[in-house]
Amino acid sequence: MASTRVESVDFFYVAMPHIEDIGDGSQDACVVRVAAGGQVGWGECEAAPLPSIAAFVCPMSHSACHPVSASVLGEPLETPDDIRRISAKVRARSADSLQASHTLSGIDMALWDLLGRLRDEPAWKLLGYAKAYPKLPYASVLFGDSPEETLGKATAIRTKGFRAAKFGWGPFGTKDAKYDSDHLVAAREGLGADARLLVDAGTVWVDDVERAKKSLPALEAVKATWLEEPFISSALGSYGALAKVSGKVRLAGGEGAHDWHVARNMIDYGGIGFVQIDAGRIGGLTDAKRVADYAQAKGVTFVNHSFQSQLALCGSMQPFAGIEKDEICEYPIEARDVAYAITVERLDRGADGFVRLPEKPGLGMTVDPARFKPYLLDVEIKIGGRMLYRTPRV
Repeated sequence: MASTRVESVDFFYVAMPHIEDIGDGSQDACVVRVAAGGQVGWGECEAAPLPSIAAFVCPMSHSACHPVSASVLGEPLETPDDIRRISAKVRARSADSLQASHTLSGIDMALWDLLGRLRDEPAWKLLGYAKAYPKLPYASVLFGDSPEETLGKATAIRTKGFRAAKFGWGPFGTKDAKYDSDHLVAAREGLGADARLLVDAGTVWVDDVERAKKSLPALEAVKATWLEEPFISSALGSYGALAKVSGKVRLAGGEGAHDWHVARNMIDYGGIGFVQIDAGRIGGLTDAKRVADYAQAKGVTFVNHSFQSQLALCGSMQPFAGIEKDEICEYPIEARDVAYAITVERLDRGADGFVRLPEKPGLGMTVDPARFKPYLLDVEIKIGGRMLYRTPRV
């Protein structure tokens, strides 16, 4: 009997008509469709779409710089181990193509979705979980341009019934400690005393521990649960030094991890208490699940990272779906229209305020290309007059 093999991989570059220079990853998306055995699966890369597509088709430069397509197309797809094997093959053969991790992430997510549809099982079950536990969403927003705007956002979040919220990027960390404190006080006032307050510095201090330390008194005063990404992911020494003096404010990080080794090093040497993994960047569900398992062994809380579409959100929640104690999940509430045009369904909160993953096969989300067609950008990649890639017709 012939085995099921990966027949095709297609990419769709969708974007808002105007892209703003702000920390909002929902303004465009690189959506991936994989076909095999009469079914299709969908995924999404957390990356600039065009270089991600290019990494799939780029000519071989040398033995460690193959196009990602060479390790995916025609490969058997019948068990979870097949996806793990494909992932390892891409890592080995495209090691020097740094965009390959982003490209692989969307493909890997689509492969788990596809295999779930072929086997009539949810992706989280294929990953080894017996049950998907409800997650408490934290409203994820950018800081306002002023403390007054931050207060308005926080008040609106409380009005909507969220019990946790994260404020990030914007002007935070760009001025002085007093200015940051004003934003934090505004966020706490708007949310109320009991809501969880999470803070994302957006790597603003790069690796400067002394500057980051100045934020700690204000963070402690507003009872912030964590300080996320004070530094870039590779600044492990800075993370470790700040973690030793951060007190009750634990450090969070990991969204910049492009493989499980980076995330593991942040846990082992960076002293983070929360590891935040973006399945659209780390290599898909395969590496994200590996981090989730490792975090459990190390007593670190796993949190999904997702500031994109509903498809990406659903994918990001699969790797820790079955971990009951790791209950909070990122939930963007300021996403752009294109982020809601990719899937028919939305992961809405239930009456109890929790978000639940679908019990349906794969990711459990329906992607309808006709919905995102108004945002679709045509892509053609030619080398020497030879067409390497063209956006498929919707």
